[in-house]
Amino acid sequence: MNALTTRLYRFALLPLLGGWLAACGHQQLPPGVVYCSEGNPESFNPQTVTSGTTIDATSQQIYSRLVDYDAEEGKIVPALAERWSISDDGLEYRFVLRQGVQFHHSAKFTPSRPMNADDVLFSFQRILDDEHPFHWVSRSGYPFFQSIDFANQVASVTKAGDNEVVFKLNHTDASFLSNLATDFAVILSAEYAAQQLRAGTPEQLDIQAIGTGPFRLVEYVKNEYIRYRRHEDYWGKAPEIDMLVYDITSKSTVRLSKLITGDCSVSALPKAGELDLIEAHPELTLESKPGLNVAFWAFNTQKAPFNDVRVRKALSLAIDKRNILAAVYQDTAVEAQSLLPPSSWAYARDYELDIDYSPSRAMTLLADAGIRNLSIDIWAMPVARAYNPNALKTAELIQADLANIGVKANIISYDWSVFTQKLNQSDYDSVLIGWNADNSDPDNFFSPLLSCASMASGSNRSRWCNPAFDQLLSKARSTTDRLERTALYQEAQATVAKELPLFAFAHAKRSLVHRNNIQHMPVTPFGGIAFADIQPATEEKN
Repeated sequence: MNALTTRLYRFALLPLLGGWLAACGHQQLPPGVVYCSEGNPESFNPQTVTSGTTIDATSQQIYSRLVDYDAEEGKIVPALAERWSISDDGLEYRFVLRQGVQFHHSAKFTPSRPMNADDVLFSFQRILDDEHPFHWVSRSGYPFFQSIDFANQVASVTKAGDNEVVFKLNHTDASFLSNLATDFAVILSAEYAAQQLRAGTPEQLDIQAIGTGPFRLVEYVKNEYIRYRRHEDYWGKAPEIDMLVYDITSKSTVRLSKLITGDCSVSALPKAGELDLIEAHPELTLESKPGLNVAFWAFNTQKAPFNDVRVRKALSLAIDKRNILAAVYQDTAVEAQSLLPPSSWAYARDYELDIDYSPSRAMTLLADAGIRNLSIDIWAMPVARAYNPNALKTAELIQADLANIGVKANIISYDWSVFTQKLNQSDYDSVLIGWNADNSDPDNFFSPLLSCASMASGSNRSRWCNPAFDQLLSKARSTTDRLERTALYQEAQATVAKELPLFAFAHAKRSLVHRNNIQHMPVTPFGGIAFADIQPATEEKN
């Protein structure tokens, strides 16, 4: 039995060790995968978070959406809705649901019926209606939906039959279908929710998750592992693996070590400095694609002196982006000149940031703003993300650059769960963070990160609210004309370049490392990781 099989065996059989061992004897274990992940999920319901770590552990594994986004085709495709129609005025979306879709079974829940319109209504009315019995169960709110002002976008969600739902909008919105295809727009079980409400434990809906996705959640032990099993009644193509385990391993070097020894078969977010070592091991394969993402340094514009654009520009001018790209990314990213990646259809070089590394200009601007002996805090994520594989290293480089202009920087970090909780309190000077897009619509960069609504939801880490900017975004969503939308988003790009609520510095590749016992591991430019299409090899090649 190799190291991978041993690890799967330990994770899978631990709860049932006695009887199951006897029953299994020396039979071959079902095929499975151990994924070395970087951190704990905050929740098991992606509606309630924007954390990439949580999305990776939940959305594509446990749940399904009405529609999905096909990265290869670049279009919206059917999922739980097998077809849909849009009214001529663009205000009504009618979805016909796929029939016979089964929810997961668990030790505490046995569904009595397939997925139907009641589940869709529950999933979205919980978000939209602040009098819904489950609306306030989520203490973190619904940050993605709040950031796009979903409650004001949608007038109603109604049932037109057991397998048909109708969304009526208050105004046309070209990004509406794309938003329904995001990792956040998952469908929950209304029947399971009602059971939990009767039991007086509604919060369990977001913890002991039930969905219609390719895997069902079996067990979670914080800082240790998450265990899933294949959903035998999955509506889509059945996964080839029976068992999926997330081995929670915060340190990249330890993840790589586990890959090399075979304790993990797939690992998240390799650091750039590890790539040579990965290439030196013939049993490891690096999968990589350009990503639709952005890494940035967000200034808390609600606090002085960061409410002064001269200070924000000065701090940005002091940073040597190319040094960060060389030391942290090592040719795994391109330099950001905008919040939008150059591959976006709305990107315009005419509206790139006027921020070329210039410590002398930075000091002049600080002097103009009357700033002396400035000391600031830089919050840095303790976990790697696709857009920034090493935020702490990035913070150290920024700290050194700021010292060159006489600014003292204090680096602050916490355990990931504590970090996100404290970040949501908005009591920080600046934070190194970023964003993985969920689709190719430019609005997926602007609204969740910089709209006034996203400031209220917490995903706007700059805490920057500009009504004129919001109006631009609203106009861009209200038309389906690509040329008109492009011009409006380019104007939004110009506003960000002028106001500098955040300093974008990198667009990174999305990378995964796997052993050769994995024949195929899909990597997409956006969204969370998905294991439904993973293909284990019949025999690992060394």
